[in-house]
Amino acid sequence: MIITAYNEVGRIRHTIEQTRAYLDQRRIAYEIIVAADGDDGTREAVADMARSEPRLSVLGSVQRGGKGRGIRLGVQRAAGQIIGFADADFKTPIEEIDKLLPWFGEGYDIVIGSRAVAESRIEEPQPLYRQLGSRAFALAMHLLLGLWHIHDTQCGFKFFRAAIARDLFRRQRIDGYMFDVEILHLAEQSGYHIKEVGVRWRDDGDSRLQLVAGNWRNMLDILRIRFGKADGVEHSLRDCDSESRSDSAPCADRSAA
Repeated sequence: MIITAYNEVGRIRHTIEQTRAYLDQRRIAYEIIVAADGDDGTREAVADMARSEPRLSVLGSVQRGGKGRGIRLGVQRAAGQIIGFADADFKTPIEEIDKLLPWFGEGYDIVIGSRAVAESRIEEPQPLYRQLGSRAFALAMHLLLGLWHIHDTQCGFKFFRAAIARDLFRRQRIDGYMFDVEILHLAEQSGYHIKEVGVRWRDDGDSRLQLVAGNWRNMLDILRIRFGKADGVEHSLRDCDSESRSDSAPCADRSAA
């Protein structure tokens, strides 16, 4: 599992300990890769923990390289049969992984957490102005890119068959918040099977997105996705299909990264 963190020294130890405890309890084979940008000591704290835990590693830099970049580097490093990511704040609790993993046994290539389907449970909603902004963004994004069958592209709790994660993130170009949209857009173009699963979610009021400047950058990235050239779409399904379909064991042996 890849955990993304930007200046999260105050909670990263708890997040890692919580993740380890739950996955150990469930007897899921795992590794934890923390993608940590920032200058508050988050990387150093994780590196200190990793000295006594071989399944833990950290990457990142002082400069903020973007969530999409951090996950791309984490995917390159990951060795598991299933590669997934979550945010350090755990707005979606780690326990929700039990709702996602079984769908790989049903033949899905990508399983994503969602706050917008019937089974979702919002325990602490965002402020109204952010909810309205999210709805306006979602409408603009769907009009430009499609993805109408996906109700929530931005929930930070997504899992992939390893071969498919490597294919998609190899072609990823967006380093900022819209990398989720780009990945799902590439997946749809490539013919991969996506399952959206309702999860528990709680807003903690610590949004790092600047309301005006951030949304302007996001819209520019959406336009880049819409009008940019997708690299290797025809290649992906042909080359990854045999590798990913033979990777149907992850849920049988409960192995994840």
